[in-house]
Amino acid sequence: MIARIWKGAVRRADGDRYAQYMMETGVAGYAKTPGNRGVWMLRRDSGDRAEFVMFTLWDSFDAVKAFAGEDYQTAVYYPEDDRYLIERDPVATHYQVETVVP
Repeated sequence: MIARIWKGAVRRADGDRYAQYMMETGVAGYAKTPGNRGVWMLRRDSGDRAEFVMFTLWDSFDAVKAFAGEDYQTAVYYPEDDRYLIERDPVATHYQVETVVP
C-alpha cells in the first residue's frame, strides 16, 4: 500500500470555502479512482492561514498513476486552486505503508 501526501495553505478566511471546494474536486477525484483506499483532508488554522494536508492511501503506484498521471509525483491541481492557494507543494510525497493497525 502507498501513502500519498500533499500540503498547501490558504488565507484563513478562505479555509471553509477551500475545504468545500476540495470535497467537490480533489476528494471526489481521489475517491472515484480505482485503487484508492481512503482520503483524509487535514486542516490546521494557524494565524492568518489555514494549512491543509491531503493524505490518501492507494493499492499500488499504478493506482496512484491512475489518479495523478505517469509523472505521479507532480501535484494535481484544479481550476480554482490559484484563487485560493497562497502556498503549495509542487510535488506529492509517497511512502510505502509498512504497518496498519485499525
